[in-house]
Amino acid sequence: MSQEGLLRPGIIQLRVLDMDEAITHYRDRIGLDFVSQEADGRVYLKAYDEFHRHSVVLREADSAGIDFFAFKADGQESVDEFRKRIEDYGVAVTDVEEGEMPGTGKRISFMIPSGHRIDLYADMDLSDMAPETHNPYIYKDEPRGMRAQRLDHCLLYGPNLPEVEKFFTEVLDFHIPERVDLPDGTLAIWMTVSNKAHDIAFVNHPEPGKLHHVAFFLEDWNDIGHAADVMTRYDISRDLGPTRHGITRGQTIYFFDPSGNRNEVFCGGYTAYKDHPTRVWDGNHVGRGIFYYERQLNDAFLSVVT
Repeated sequence: MSQEGLLRPGIIQLRVLDMDEAITHYRDRIGLDFVSQEADGRVYLKAYDEFHRHSVVLREADSAGIDFFAFKADGQESVDEFRKRIEDYGVAVTDVEEGEMPGTGKRISFMIPSGHRIDLYADMDLSDMAPETHNPYIYKDEPRGMRAQRLDHCLLYGPNLPEVEKFFTEVLDFHIPERVDLPDGTLAIWMTVSNKAHDIAFVNHPEPGKLHHVAFFLEDWNDIGHAADVMTRYDISRDLGPTRHGITRGQTIYFFDPSGNRNEVFCGGYTAYKDHPTRVWDGNHVGRGIFYYERQLNDAFLSVVT
């Protein structure tokens, strides 16, 4: 698919309660590569199939959750154009200087109506551990743990969903492959700037700025099963799965990091093109939409957020 402007999710910064426990979880269990720990205490990681320096940043704090989610653009010209569009829309933009994260160019940062911070950037150094590009092997070093290939998406909880939808579609050029509409309004939207089933999703929720989960992509259903084996071996708190979604059609397990942030490992999912109609679910069938085999939701999945 021809793509200009925003390309994909690029960075998530998570708050964790204990850095040593978090490193063990994200490096040894999920299988991310440890990149660095900087003077301010933040830890930088990447998945083995990602080319750039880092995609996951951990910051030790008193409460778990998400600091921001960032999208990578195809160049600084696009970031500058998005800045103009965002400001013309009436949203304040803050500059984040080059080098605020190692190996990362300048970013722009703004708050969306759900209470979440979104960043856009164009430049990041390539990783020394990047996949090979000349006669490449499938992987450079043997994957560890759950063998996560990349940062895939996140699901955020917050209010003002119609405003969020309008902003992402009219200002940031996202499209909506799937949604849940109830008689009193929209419950959830799945949005993409690529042709993945989703790059980011939102659920209507009264509290702003909440994280439901961050997802990491695995190769196939066999790797989902392997991830379940890792979770059992290391007593990782599992929320639900292995199962699959009706919405996005992805195969999945949900589980928690030691700080209580929900993680997902995800594979599959359909290809979403901009000219496809939006798939719409109603309240009578949303259980099957979220958990296709079980055909019902559980309260903890709906209500536990950080």
